[in-house]
Amino acid sequence: MMDHARLLDDIAEAAREAGEAILEVVRQGFDVEAKKDSSPVTEADRAAELFILAALARAAPGVPVIAEEEVAAGRIPAHGDTYFLVEPLDGTKEFVRGGDDYTVNIGLIESGSPKLGVVFAPATGRIHGGCVGAGAWLDEGNGRRAIRTRQRGAQITAVASKSHLNQATVDYLQEAVGTCDFVAVGSSLKFCIVAEGGADIYPRASPTSEWDTAAGHAILLAAGGLVHGPDGSPLRYGKQAFLNRAFVATSGWEPPALDRFLEPFSGGGDLSAGV
Repeated sequence: MMDHARLLDDIAEAAREAGEAILEVVRQGFDVEAKKDSSPVTEADRAAELFILAALARAAPGVPVIAEEEVAAGRIPAHGDTYFLVEPLDGTKEFVRGGDDYTVNIGLIESGSPKLGVVFAPATGRIHGGCVGAGAWLDEGNGRRAIRTRQRGAQITAVASKSHLNQATVDYLQEAVGTCDFVAVGSSLKFCIVAEGGADIYPRASPTSEWDTAAGHAILLAAGGLVHGPDGSPLRYGKQAFLNRAFVATSGWEPPALDRFLEPFSGGGDLSAGV
């Protein structure tokens, strides 16, 4: 039987090591390349992923790892109900611009749902972690402290993307909560802000990859939050091409469905185990 508490400690250490690899690339300087989908990739992405793959092989031998750069290279392991999803550097655009809002993300999926995860921000040294059923925490360098979502009040704070805010998101928020305060943050830190009680809702009305969301999703669930797919049902993993159409994350309350605000989408569907 898997020891989730020990595994969470192990992947937190792996994320820190990967973050140090990223900072070393920053110190040395780096070039930016374009992947097939035109998204940027750097040596930092690759270096961090190599550290994580090696660490997970030691910490959880035999558990498949689906990692962004491995998938981009066509290397997708056979997997069943339990596997890791890894985004070695979320927020590459922010990273390339010299910002701080980029993260290392490691999440464990069990039976289609996130079980545990860590999100590490190398530029600030802050690391969030959580295991569903055992709580979530934040370590800012002076030890872990428990975090919890806040209760929804009269004034709502929404957090959304710096790079992917679109009209559908604005329209959805207007219907879902009306006038609200707004925080713009890059990468998976948006999940973490909701998890630690800094915001009430995070809608994403455009596609993401499952490795972008798994770790932050796990932390938010562990902290008392919820994440729904566009039809209002809980967001699930194992979809075709590892794509999420859209989602809404909240501090624990049921949001309106997002689907009628969305453009047509060709992704989704079930992904057979072993692909």
